[in-house]
Amino acid sequence: MSHPGPKASLGVLLVDDHAVVRQGLRMFLATDEGLYVVGEAENGQEALEKVALLHPDVVLMDLLMPVMDGVRATREIKARFPEVEVIALTSVLEDQLVVEAMHAGATGYLLKDTHPEELVEAIHAAGRGEVRLHPEAAKRLAQEVRTAEMREALTPRETEILRLIAHGLSNKRIAQQLNLSELTVKTHVSNLLSKLGLSSRTQAALFAIREGLVGLE
Repeated sequence: MSHPGPKASLGVLLVDDHAVVRQGLRMFLATDEGLYVVGEAENGQEALEKVALLHPDVVLMDLLMPVMDGVRATREIKARFPEVEVIALTSVLEDQLVVEAMHAGATGYLLKDTHPEELVEAIHAAGRGEVRLHPEAAKRLAQEVRTAEMREALTPRETEILRLIAHGLSNKRIAQQLNLSELTVKTHVSNLLSKLGLSSRTQAALFAIREGLVGLE
């Protein structure tokens, strides 16, 4: 098992049923001093056990695995350990899987052919609570997101915050940019999710993309 160096800040759990994939991921991540691998799991059930035991910050989650698939494992992890961020990392860009993974609570969706630097950046982003989606996954999700009739109109401030969420900013960074307290931003986010009939900031980001509030670039 890797141990954190002096600069390491984010512990990562690797979940994939192929040992060669886990080995490759471990090699990629070793190049970044800010990350360290806390452990590995080869199926969703083992992933759940390892999260309870090792308390990673971010889980890289394969979706198609035996015993317990990655979607169910993500749902279970987010229910029991909501502070742990999960990035779906898969070889398949299948619409249903994308939608299920995001509904389960994944904060990112990347393909296994993602460039190592992009993967490392996505892990750091997840550690900050920011959303990172493969562009094609974002397009497919944007078509899927459906909301209830808005209960009331968003205020200009809520709309501004929604745009920043869609650009991938965490509450902390939104607070800094708008010169607000983090608690105030959190309240605005909670209010706008309620008005939109959505349950997560990922869904809010996709809603903003679908409604044309931000572009996909």
